Amino acid sequence: MNKRLEAGIRLYHAHRFEQALAEFREAEKEMPPSPELDYYLGLCLTQLARYEEALLSLEKVVTSQFSFFHTMQSRMVLGYVYAITARHRLAQFEFAKVCEMLQSSQAYAGLGYVLYAQGSTREAIEALKKALEIDPRNANAMNSLGFINCEERIDLPRGIQLCRQAVEINPRNPAYHDSLGWAYYRAANLTEAKASLRRALDLAPGNREIAVHLREVLDAMKRGSPA
Repeated sequence: MNKRLEAGIRLYHAHRFEQALAEFREAEKEMPPSPELDYYLGLCLTQLARYEEALLSLEKVVTSQFSFFHTMQSRMVLGYVYAITARHRLAQFEFAKVCEMLQSSQAYAGLGYVLYAQGSTREAIEALKKALEIDPRNANAMNSLGFINCEERIDLPRGIQLCRQAVEINPRNPAYHDSLGWAYYRAANLTEAKASLRRALDLAPGNREIAVHLREVLDAMKRGSPA
């Protein structure tokens, strides 16, 4: 293995992403085209939120003859990048491809998230339930399914329960506290909603979406009830 690539991989696994990227860029100059290098470049660039560059590297892996594992993992990261950059149809394509090949709880959770973002509520719920069938402790799936149950007023108690479970599994995740706060808000429990949303904002200071949710709850408390 190229020494620069080997050093970059060690740095990547040590979460020293800037240094890892520098090694990978040097390896690019020394090596012929390599799916393994593209794979680690894509992962590293994703960690550094350099998403457009990451997409270019990961697409090369998907279209190469690299290993099944690396191809599936690259599709998962592509789905993630497309999802967080609001390219939901592209994310759906990648997650669905993984679901065709694997019984992956994370892929079904991602698929459910982007389906709901596109307004396909029933299909999203089916995908999230499938994710939880495969892995009953998939906190992402719990959080998304709980949020949908409350946001769409399908089953408020069940929605709150799922959001609580997600928080219990990962109490440092601000998105889970945000969903739980919003679930309480939908159930007209404004005191618990405020507490959960303040916790979310403590974990993610400056997050605009959480701040908007908290402001909505505080306004509702002034009015005496949710809208």
